[in-house]
Amino acid sequence: MTSPLTRAMRSAGINEIDVAARLGVDPKTVRRWMTGRKPYPRHRNALAGLTGWSQYDLWPDLPPAAADGHHADEVVTVYPHRSAVPVDTWTRLFVSAREEINLLAYSALFLADDVAASAQLRYKAEAGVRVRIALGKPEGAHVLDRGAEERIGNGMSARIRTALVGFRPVVDAGAELRLHDTVLYNSIYRADNDLLINAHVFGRPASHAPVLHVRRHVPEGMAATYLDSFERVWASCSDASVEA
Repeated sequence: MTSPLTRAMRSAGINEIDVAARLGVDPKTVRRWMTGRKPYPRHRNALAGLTGWSQYDLWPDLPPAAADGHHADEVVTVYPHRSAVPVDTWTRLFVSAREEINLLAYSALFLADDVAASAQLRYKAEAGVRVRIALGKPEGAHVLDRGAEERIGNGMSARIRTALVGFRPVVDAGAELRLHDTVLYNSIYRADNDLLINAHVFGRPASHAPVLHVRRHVPEGMAATYLDSFERVWASCSDASVEA
């Protein structure tokens, strides 16, 4: 299986010779890193800078960063926009869930279209993990407003309807699906204590907006704010069956 570092280097358009020259190491050393050996911390930081991937994406088995003296929630990484999040990050997020997965978005079509990610959602629902998906009402006032903001007209409603079809196997496996009509300031993707928060920016699609990876360590902290937001929206949702 190709390592995350190898995929990151390919996406950045660099090879082991380029990396060796920039880091002042032997190309053989870089090849060892590409086949699984973990670099020293200074080199991990440099490789993250060269590839644009976070250290946690390059080496998923890294231990969590030590929390401060107050054991506050941890900001694992920040992506400049959603499309900068490595594709397999979403799958790994869902794989990590043991108790609960929450999705709050207008359409989340990129996940419904992602075969690996949607398969994990289905597997987790079948395994007894509580999977809750809250999408926008296709004809809701705020969905229509969002479409107007992005200058795509009814495109947002169409995306939601397509996502509903894509999520049908997940719902059939036991996931809960509801529709909301709220002003959505952030999309929230949660697997137990890990949350990916996709900020919304006026006039720009969510894929162009930043994503914050937060890890919960305390009951009342940054993560709790987003989890409470999810629960408030969920309580306001209407039940829905997956329709074309």
